[in-house]
Amino acid sequence: MSRFFVSQNMINGSSVTLSEEDSVHLARVLRACEGEEITICDDKGMEYDAVIDLINKKEVRAHITESRENITEPKVRVVIFQGLPKGPKMEYIVQKCVEIGVHSIVPVETSRVVVKLNEEKGKGKEERWNKIAVEAAKQSSRGVIPHVEPPISFEQAVARAKDFDLAIIPYENQGASDFKGFLRSKSPKTIGVYIGPEGGFEEDEIEIALRNGITPVSLGKRILRTETAPVSVLSVLMYEYDWE
Repeated sequence: MSRFFVSQNMINGSSVTLSEEDSVHLARVLRACEGEEITICDDKGMEYDAVIDLINKKEVRAHITESRENITEPKVRVVIFQGLPKGPKMEYIVQKCVEIGVHSIVPVETSRVVVKLNEEKGKGKEERWNKIAVEAAKQSSRGVIPHVEPPISFEQAVARAKDFDLAIIPYENQGASDFKGFLRSKSPKTIGVYIGPEGGFEEDEIEIALRNGITPVSLGKRILRTETAPVSVLSVLMYEYDWE
């Protein structure tokens, strides 16, 4: 069943109106007809079964037949602070992290970041990343669309560590550590994960992270690529805190 995301103000009683973009997709690409069933997700974690009442190239209206709380959203909210990588790697990171269960992604400009985004280029990238997030959310039956925020500085990123129950920063020079034991000694509801770009973090950035209450952790004996690390960490966190 096709899945679409709406905001609460697009639902009026038992009636829901899709965006023009989704309406065009339903009418022209999926060639849907009146009477077909679709799934609707709002921005409050609710999911609805609905039947199409009206469909044309600019508008789709449907009536809700059943509602329920979405059960696909993780119990723990994980925010990935990602050092900006080169090329299309950020698109891969967004897609896979949304599929796994990330709450939001924040691109970060660290000392070793090669890609520097001006305001115009950054806005275009941000729009592209969020479009990928929408498609990944639909594909993986997410209840909400994780947001990719505008890029921020490393100093701004670590200042947000206080907003989380747990904040960690994978660091290749951390040495052997019991990551499993560390996680099992915690019961966080919110987690911030700080991932370095190609080349990793500078030592002074790790020191800044420490001063902001962020815990360095080791991901094992091997060094992971910047696009592999967030996927690996997020998978571990979902297994540890969201698996039943």
